[in-house]
Amino acid sequence: MKVYLDNSATTPMDPEVFEAMKPYFMENFGNPSSIHSHGRQARSTIEKCRKQIADLLNTSPAEIFFTSGGTEADNTAICSSIESLGVKTVITSRLEHHAVLHTLEYLAKEKKVDLKFVDVDSDGQIDMNHLDSLLQNTPSFVSLMHANNEIGNLNDIKAIGELVTSNNGYFHSDTVQAMGKYVHDLSEIKADFIVGAAHKIYGPKGCGFLYINHETKIEPFIHGGAQERNMRGGTENVAGIVGLAKALEISYRDMDVNRKHISSLKERMIVGIKDKVQGATFNGLSGHMNESLYSVINVGLPATDENDMLLFNLDIKGVSASGGSACASGSNIGSHVLTALGVDPDRGAIRFSFSKYTKPEEVDYAVDALAELMN
Repeated sequence: MKVYLDNSATTPMDPEVFEAMKPYFMENFGNPSSIHSHGRQARSTIEKCRKQIADLLNTSPAEIFFTSGGTEADNTAICSSIESLGVKTVITSRLEHHAVLHTLEYLAKEKKVDLKFVDVDSDGQIDMNHLDSLLQNTPSFVSLMHANNEIGNLNDIKAIGELVTSNNGYFHSDTVQAMGKYVHDLSEIKADFIVGAAHKIYGPKGCGFLYINHETKIEPFIHGGAQERNMRGGTENVAGIVGLAKALEISYRDMDVNRKHISSLKERMIVGIKDKVQGATFNGLSGHMNESLYSVINVGLPATDENDMLLFNLDIKGVSASGGSACASGSNIGSHVLTALGVDPDRGAIRFSFSKYTKPEEVDYAVDALAELMN
């Protein structure tokens, strides 16, 4: 049996999304910046998609900008804010995705920002009192994700946004892992920047979006053209944008059904691992059904000499999983998230993540495969 349980890295494309995209490869192929009919048709399609996404997020189409994905959107929000808004203090956590952390570390190294880290406890929960104290000193740029890609912890971005705004700061949230799994009503979230990526919600790779609050004015990150209302140079990926909009539409349409199905899979795996894998624990809050992203579980395993080969051996058994963030795959460096939580580096750690296509028998097979390797 071949079992794919690495959906936090990327999801398979929904057939409805693929069908929606197909005409924009071979038929409606115009450059949306061209003024002829082929170009106008492409431009009209992009603007319809922009409005569709804005309606789903309860915001204005003028606040949605298309990018090549989550990493570019994060970089745009961070780098352009530092250049345009005059902010010198940046607050984040050590649990953020590398698209955020590495960008901020670079800016700190170049002495463009004073980088501060909010405290988190051993479960990965943000210390809101510490965040409040950090915000007291000077207007700051705060970057805290909605759902952690490795351990599934959920941050209360509504409360964080309120706190940051009350202290005259700017709030950016990487919502890539949570987008399409939860309702994001941007009329109720005090955020300056929100990020999404199509391939995390059964859409195509290479396309994402950045929400920029209309009251927050920044300069472009990528120059070279007037596309995206002068905010992002480069010809728009029309087929990708169509896929992104369709994927988000389907995610909202089927959200309740998908959440029920995927939550049942996570609960099934938690029960199975507790029953069959000796010494297993759950990192962060991933083992708590109501306090973490319902599509992710991060399993801590007893220290053995075989832990370095665990993912490889699971792969041999036909199970695709991850040791942490897929964007760090191929690196010999351990998970920065688990390091920040103080997890024993000798213990093994595997992230399993589920999709709407995952079957209960696939979860059972993965649990049995893990048990065979560990017991």
